[in-house]
Formats: sequence, C-alpha cells, structure tokens
Amino acid sequence: MTALVLGPLLRHVSDRTATIWVETDRPCEVRVTSGGNAANVRDEVDATARTFTAHGHHYALVEIGGLEPGARVPYAVELDGERVWPEPDSPFPASLIRTMDAAGAVRISFGSCRRSPDRAGLHGLDTLTAFAGRLANDADARWPDVLLMVGDQIYADELGDEMRAYLAGRREPDVEPKGEVADFEEYTQLYKLAWHEDPAVRWLLSTVPVFTVFDDHDIRDDWNTSYAWRQEMWSQPWWRARITGGIGSYWIYQHLGNLSAEERAGDPVYEAVLAASADGGDAGKILDEFAERADKEPATMRWSYAHDWGGTRLIVVDSRCSRLLTADRRGMLDDEEFRWLDGQCQGGMKHLLIASSLPYLLPRAIHHAETWNEAMAGGAWGRRSGALGEKLRQAADLEHWAAFDSSFRAVAEDVVAVARGERGEAPASISFLSGDIHYSYLARVTAPDTDTTITQVVCSPLRNPLQGKFRLANKIACMRGMPGPFRMLARLAKVPPPPLKWRITDGPWFDNAIATVELAGPECDVRWESPRSATTLEQIGAARVC
Repeated sequence: MTALVLGPLLRHVSDRTATIWVETDRPCEVRVTSGGNAANVRDEVDATARTFTAHGHHYALVEIGGLEPGARVPYAVELDGERVWPEPDSPFPASLIRTMDAAGAVRISFGSCRRSPDRAGLHGLDTLTAFAGRLANDADARWPDVLLMVGDQIYADELGDEMRAYLAGRREPDVEPKGEVADFEEYTQLYKLAWHEDPAVRWLLSTVPVFTVFDDHDIRDDWNTSYAWRQEMWSQPWWRARITGGIGSYWIYQHLGNLSAEERAGDPVYEAVLAASADGGDAGKILDEFAERADKEPATMRWSYAHDWGGTRLIVVDSRCSRLLTADRRGMLDDEEFRWLDGQCQGGMKHLLIASSLPYLLPRAIHHAETWNEAMAGGAWGRRSGALGEKLRQAADLEHWAAFDSSFRAVAEDVVAVARGERGEAPASISFLSGDIHYSYLARVTAPDTDTTITQVVCSPLRNPLQGKFRLANKIACMRGMPGPFRMLARLAKVPPPPLKWRITDGPWFDNAIATVELAGPECDVRWESPRSATTLEQIGAARVC
C-alpha cells in the first residue's frame, strides 16, 4: 500500500481555488475528495494529480478549483484509490480546505525561526504546537486565513537530537560539513522532522493555508552575507551538494506551494520536472542544475510572490537568494527582483503588506551600526579597515536591509510614493512583516508625515529564544539613547541620514511567539501570543496599527 511520507499540506488558496501538497513513498495517483461531507453541494471536491520524482522522492500538488469564497470543505486524500487521510482514530477535527473571502476581514498569523526540540529543553515550548492545540480544542478560537512562515522553517546548520542521530547512521562524524546537512537527501529528513513528527503541527499544516519564504538557516547561517562570504563557501568542496540540495528542496517543499496553479503552469522548471517524471524518470539532475543556476545567477529565478485578497495585497520578498553580490555591486535584491517589487508597490489597496524574513526597520542603534559597517567594509576608511569591516560583518551578522543601504533607500522611496498617493489611492496602512532577530516588536514611521500609517511588525521566534549575552545585547540596543553613538559612526563613514524616521512603540518581547495581523475595512490590528502549554497561548502584546 502506498503511504504518505509527509503531508497533506494546504498551500496556496484564493477565493475559489486551493492546493494540496503531499510526499509519498512511491509513484502514484493522488486524489483529493470531499468524501460527500461538504456543507454545500457546490463545494464538492474531486481532483487528482500524478506524482513527480526527484532524487528518489515522490511529490504531488493537487489543484482544486470551482470552490466558493469562504468555503470550509472537509477533505480526504487517496493514494492509488486507498484512503490515507484523515488517519483513523485521529484526535483532531477534520482537515478543511479553506478558501479566502474577499468580502470579509483578512487574518494572517505569522512567525519565524523554529528549531527542532532538544533534550535539554533550551528552545522552550513550540508555538506552532500550542497554536494547533488551541485551534483544535477551543470552539471559540479565531482562526487565521493564512499561516505565513517568514524564514528558518528548518535549521540546516543547527541540528536537533533526532537529526544528529540520523546523520550518525548515514556518514562518519568527521565528514564535512560536520554537524550540518550535506545534500538533498538529508534536507528531506529535516522537513519530515519539522512538519511530520508532531501530530498537532501536521494537522495544523493540513487545515490552515500555508505560505512561506526562506531565510539563512534554511540553507546556512548568514547565507549570502557578502561577496566574500560567497567566495569562501564556493571554495569548499562540499558546498555544491549543500547549496543545490538546499535550494532544490526549498523549491519542492516550500516554493511551489506559494504559487497559484496558473503561476506553476508557467514555471518552465516545473514543466520539465513533470515531463521527466511522466515515464517513470527522475528529475533530480534537472533540479540540481536549476538550483545551481539560481544560486550563481539569481536574476534567472524569482522567489518573491504577491497575492491580492480583497482590499489587501501581500507581497512576500526574497531577501536571501536574490541578493546582488559581485566584486563591484551590492544589493539586497538583484535588478530584476527589484523591478518586480517596484511594480507590486502600488496604491488602490486598503492595506499593503510587505513580508521579508529580515526586518526592514531594525532598532535604530542596530540600523546605524549596519550602515556604518557596510561603508567601512566597502573601504570608506581604507583597505585595512575594509578587511576588518568584513570580518565584523560576518561575525556579528550585520547583513539586514540596513546593511544594503542603497536597497533600503530604494524601498523607502517606493513606500513613501505609495503612502503619498503617487501610485494610486493611498492605503490606510503599509506594514512590513518580518522575523529573524529572535524578538518581537512594533515600530512606527514618524517621518516623513503621510496619511498612511507605515509600520514594521516583527515576530520571532516560534521556538528558538535568545539566551544570555545575546538577549541582553539586543535589549540594550532597543533602549532610548543607544542610537546616538552608532549614528555618529555612520556619519563619520559618510553615510547620509536614513530617508525615514521610526521608533519602537510596542515591545520588544523575547518570548517564543506568533503574531496575528487582522485587517478589516480601514482598520489594522496586531497581537502577539506566547505558548504557556501544549494547547494554550497567552497574549503578550497588542496594538491598533490604524
């Protein structure tokens, strides 16, 4: 009997369509059906897809259309005619296909940085487990329309106990890269541990639409920090298998589900993979070649995406793989990616959300430190200081939007133009949604003055809190009075003042947490919640954005 290896995951949804993603243990036909249990006959579901194969693993995305806006349809999954989901005697409610309702409010829950559990319990309670427990057990719980995971869904370089045990049975401990995953096969095990082993999380991902974007630990810590970092990594004999395995697995496990059926149909790589698998072939070579090209020539692939839901536009920006890092140019986004983002930043919406794994608006002390460091590494104080600046950049993780000052300014120009109504009717709010830094806060733009509220909403981590001196250092960085000395350093390096002014108005909070942004008419609210047990969350912060 064919078995599910991973999934089902409810991925891209619109008001009338949905996508179910699965991994199976052999090639098969995957069928998704409502099983005759739909609340409305118009929501009957019966859709199929054949699996495709890459490096001996088998996957399918089942595309479902003809649904009603706001549909809630219980579904089942069959593999070659045998029902495999829902599992018998499951303690969880039925998994539902959930479509968007453009006429209603939009509720987006998000977070980042979810480490695997460890025996010592250093990473605390898992926020996703508690979130799933509340949705499953609390009849009055408010469900999100979307679960947005903004980076570090897996940690390829900081492994949990189960993954270390798996590697010990696969290769010798002194084989490079030591203590890290090495290739596509090992990445598949990481995803299984992250999304399959906890029954509550598996159920959550099967019934809440999931969108994602990667950050550095999905590949390796400080991924694409600088041109020098890239040169060093590609000099390692093990790096090619690592980067192709990381990008290739991300394309399958995360990226494809972010796209609509029409977008997938227009993806030449997806078309080639399906064709290679149609006659029993394996598309592993196609995937590896694509992944290496995407890393070496970032302009050949766009990982960013955007979706409109009623009066809300969500833009999810890749701030890792599409970086422009050459000997003479440096940008958070390559030219093609920035042109795409520029085109998406338009008015005419009630709310514009820009999700980036890395916070656009950092605590100002850290922002000024990163702009100074970029100038220093670029030679503002001479060649020797430049080498020191590069060492400091890599040692202190100084590689956020602030460390790409030209990109920061270009995005500020776009956002202010939208807020001033220069690109259509100005929205009520523009919010950046981010994670990465392992604490949460709300920052508000105070200048230039516009009728649109511009904010930065950060929520991190889902499970990986800062400890010891790192926690203390970031608390100090958020204190008033700290930006001054670093602003002076930036001025001495001839960095002009930033085009925006902002301040943190809520937080910071250093707990494991998940945030929910709710958009209803012209109003935008956000709340942060932290796990207090395997089934309960406690609110740690809330704010009216506008």
